[in-house]
Amino acid sequence: MDGVGKATITNDMFERVGIESTASEQLGKPSLTYWADVWRRFKSNKLALLGLVLLILIIATLYIGPILSGKDYQYINSSIKNMKPNSEYWFGTDDMGRDIFTRVCYGGRISIKIGLICTLVMFTIGSLLGAIAGLKGGWVDNLIMRFAEFIGNLPYLIIVIILSMVLGRSVFSLVFAMSLTSWVGTARMVRGQILQIREMDYVQAAKALGASEIRIILKHLLPNTLGIIMVTITMSIPGFIFSEAFLSYIGLGVRPPETSWGALASAGQQRLMFYPHILFFPSLMIVLTTLAFHLIGDGLSDALDPKLRK
Repeated sequence: MDGVGKATITNDMFERVGIESTASEQLGKPSLTYWADVWRRFKSNKLALLGLVLLILIIATLYIGPILSGKDYQYINSSIKNMKPNSEYWFGTDDMGRDIFTRVCYGGRISIKIGLICTLVMFTIGSLLGAIAGLKGGWVDNLIMRFAEFIGNLPYLIIVIILSMVLGRSVFSLVFAMSLTSWVGTARMVRGQILQIREMDYVQAAKALGASEIRIILKHLLPNTLGIIMVTITMSIPGFIFSEAFLSYIGLGVRPPETSWGALASAGQQRLMFYPHILFFPSLMIVLTTLAFHLIGDGLSDALDPKLRK
């Protein structure tokens, strides 16, 4: 090979192809927090988004509607009794000449308020007792669960009747009666979830570091059961609204001059044959509100399910 010069290899003779040196450090998609990912998945569900929009419209109507109509829900005008819906009285008038649209708005406020308060009581009592029972175990667990079984076996309607007689027909007595037994199912559900996660490493680490039981429950256990609890909450609110409507329908609800959707439906049922509009509109609001909460609940169930997370 004498006489043949050796070629010098330099970097200029090569061309770099493929990924850059920093490409492996780039994220394929933006990082999302847990709740941001839940919202992304929730809003991709068209029916759930429809339920949320419908609920917002209903609540806005309940508070803005009386301002737009300019009517007083207690004002009686016997000259316009049982008037059908028209341009001035959008939902018509009842047998005393009161504007049904305004009464539906005020009644809806009370119905939804009762549903929210009862759900809050159910969530608070049920979550705490269920978490304590699941975390402590032993005789504490048995005591709480036997107490829950006793409360759960009490006849619901008889309790409502007795409390209505003792406390009188009011929003407070209604909420108290409806909340008295509602927490039992939540307590059992939370207890079952706590039994699954109480042996996790992060719970044991918190115990080893000297965290109190209340801190462990509030900071570690309940947040990890929040997904299923939120689904239960969204499903419970329409249940309480419907229960209040039923109790008001049979005469155990709020006392006049206060009103609710159930009380309005009860009054309309007596005149269904001749004036169906008196029953139709409060019943329609109950159905739409229940539908909205169920659509939201189904959407949350899918959005909070870790198995469906991408």
